[in-house]
Amino acid sequence: MMGSPGPSEHETVGAYALGILDDAEATAFEAHLATCEWCAQQLDELAGMEPMLAALADLPGSGTPAIGESLSAKPSPRLAEKLVDEVAEKRKVRSRRNFFALAASVALIAGGPLAVWAATSGDDSGNSGNMAMGPAQAAFNVMTDKTSATDPSTHVSATVAIEKKDWGTHAVLQLKNVKGPLKCSLIAVGKNGERETVTSWAVPNWGYGIANAKTEEARNPLYVHGGAAFTPNEIDHFEVMTFNGKKLVQVDA
Repeated sequence: MMGSPGPSEHETVGAYALGILDDAEATAFEAHLATCEWCAQQLDELAGMEPMLAALADLPGSGTPAIGESLSAKPSPRLAEKLVDEVAEKRKVRSRRNFFALAASVALIAGGPLAVWAATSGDDSGNSGNMAMGPAQAAFNVMTDKTSATDPSTHVSATVAIEKKDWGTHAVLQLKNVKGPLKCSLIAVGKNGERETVTSWAVPNWGYGIANAKTEEARNPLYVHGGAAFTPNEIDHFEVMTFNGKKLVQVDA
């Protein structure tokens, strides 16, 4: 049985997986990796988590836009090592349910907005109800500061839950009675008139939160979350907007 590794190169595996090493550091680690079974195992554990790693590494200026909002600063090696520790604790649990739980824990470690994870309680194939709720819905259920609205013309209903963070405001959106195909964003509008995109998503043809829909996936609301640099008392309202500029619903803060 392998023992716990010492410091130095072993501590670099998380940063290497996140892609935050410079060329010289990456080359040195790759040379070490060729002879280190422990680091190879750690890297293999991280290999199945590309979407979450990409969200953490996909930062402003990288040239590749993130889905939703990305972190406001480059992940540090300390964050990378915390990620590796989380993976090590859960390495024996392979279900997607625990993958989403891990994603939520990484969001807490990061202390900032993370790309949208598990927008609904279904899996990628649309089989809703076969998994535990995603972190967005779990957060929504425990948050107490919520405001709802229904647009009289589009009939789209939305509830926005917010909580104050050191970096600004964490917001979770519950969206109902919206049909696709659409691409949408949740916009936080400040009392000073400034606008910030909290998160973005796509609505499939069958939609979300359709009360009389024939399938469960269409009856389920959409849950997405993200963050804004505004503090809660700086926000006037939220808008759900399509990418082509149509406002679906407005919710007061």
